[in-house]
Amino acid sequence: MSWAPDVLGDRFEQLTLPLADDDEGEVVATLVRPATRPAAPTADVLYVHGWSDYFFQTELADFWAGQGAAFHALDLRKYGRSLRPHQRPGFISDLATYDEDIAAALDVLRTDPARPLILMGHSTGGLTLSLWAARHPDVASGLLLNSPWLEFQTRAIGRVVLTPAMTLGARIDPRHELPNVDLGFYTRAVSASADGEWTYRADWRPARGFRTTRAWLDAVLRGQEQVERGLDLRIPVLVLLSTRSTLLPRWTPEMAHTDTALDVVGVARRSADLGRHVQIERLEGALHDVVLSAAPVREVAYAAMAHWVRTWVVPPTG
Repeated sequence: MSWAPDVLGDRFEQLTLPLADDDEGEVVATLVRPATRPAAPTADVLYVHGWSDYFFQTELADFWAGQGAAFHALDLRKYGRSLRPHQRPGFISDLATYDEDIAAALDVLRTDPARPLILMGHSTGGLTLSLWAARHPDVASGLLLNSPWLEFQTRAIGRVVLTPAMTLGARIDPRHELPNVDLGFYTRAVSASADGEWTYRADWRPARGFRTTRAWLDAVLRGQEQVERGLDLRIPVLVLLSTRSTLLPRWTPEMAHTDTALDVVGVARRSADLGRHVQIERLEGALHDVVLSAAPVREVAYAAMAHWVRTWVVPPTG
């Protein structure tokens, strides 16, 4: 394995991580890092994206470099740089499948096991990392969650009603595609081709998302059920969320500065079940991916992240 130039340009490089083949054939994950790294990092950071997504948030990498941390982003199997033509995008039947992806990434980036490890996850990636941290309680020093999908949009009542049927359907026909409920409003708020400011690859981040399957949604619902039972994390957790959601079947101007993917109230309430040291920051005007919000919102978010790191994870020296 060797690092190669990345699609983001000269400032970044990527490393392909071979994984065990599955029933679709070859499987890989991909690690991305800045080409220039701190000589003596204060911490290691591993970032994991959400559903129908990949790492392209270069400003986030710049933030972590400013904190003195060695930043790495992981494109999980069947997403972004790791997606192969023979694969159904994002398909898994258990979120614990990603343990292999994460282990492969940590084998590369953890050059000093004594250095603090900060896990950062967005949306489904936040749920995945929360569950991973609970199964590996002595590895990470902090968990930073950007709009984590800890609860279903219909909250616990709707999830409890939906789960049995989805579990049965996943056993009968795991790859059966579900109706697409993404109307493209989040893309409209984010993409520079519409009302947003960000440029990215539409084949890796489609306007209406990849089609979901019974098995994938069953895996998410079962993961959310585990969070509801309580993960009892002992490490510091920071949760970043918008103050409001706009979940409507038509475009409205509010969607340009609210979360159009999750019910942020339900997620905020569920966040308390993560562990013993959970801090929740609700940001006015934030989008679903907080670090893709308007510049003033991002500034507040990065300030909150920096304060949390200095206070709870990597206190200043000297």
